[in-house]
Amino acid sequence: MARSASRGAKKTARAKKAPAKAARRAPARKTAARKAVKKASKPKKVQAVPAMYGSITPHLIVSPAREAIAFYTQVFGAKPGLVMDRPDGVIMHAELKIGDSIVMLADEQPPMTPNASARKSPKNMGGTTSAVMLYVKDADATYAKAVAAGATGVMPLADMFWGDRYGQIEDPFGHVWSIATHLKDMTPKEMKAAAMSARPSAPDA
Repeated sequence: MARSASRGAKKTARAKKAPAKAARRAPARKTAARKAVKKASKPKKVQAVPAMYGSITPHLIVSPAREAIAFYTQVFGAKPGLVMDRPDGVIMHAELKIGDSIVMLADEQPPMTPNASARKSPKNMGGTTSAVMLYVKDADATYAKAVAAGATGVMPLADMFWGDRYGQIEDPFGHVWSIATHLKDMTPKEMKAAAMSARPSAPDA
């Protein structure tokens, strides 16, 4: 009987404590709910550099841009993204994702401001002053695919002193692409020594 009375007393005590615990939890739940609402209503901070872009993004002037998009998709596996074109079909702005990087491009267009110079494609400018560096898993396969699709091989692939298998092609629109596969990690000291070894010897006087 004593044990039964004791258990009964404990149950009664727990029953009395339960409303008190619930009462203590209620304010905490309300506070958490208010914090959640406040957090949800707080505007998300805009990133100064959007996550999908790097700090530097190549922007190519290439005409016809639509054909260039098809070429880069076929040869480099580019994935077309945003394309903004005019009613006459001229592409004002387009974005492609090649590997993990974004490349922007546009057709030739008149200067947008009085102080701006004309933006010409390499073919109409008579040359190019830059190249796009592209790392791929198989430089030989990409190089061969580019040439088969109409590019010109301007520097044959070779294993270079800095640890890359490297070569260059000029695409049908005049842009130069350096195509490489990294083969070996090297320190700056090792690169310098390898560069000295690769340098042709001076002819005897």
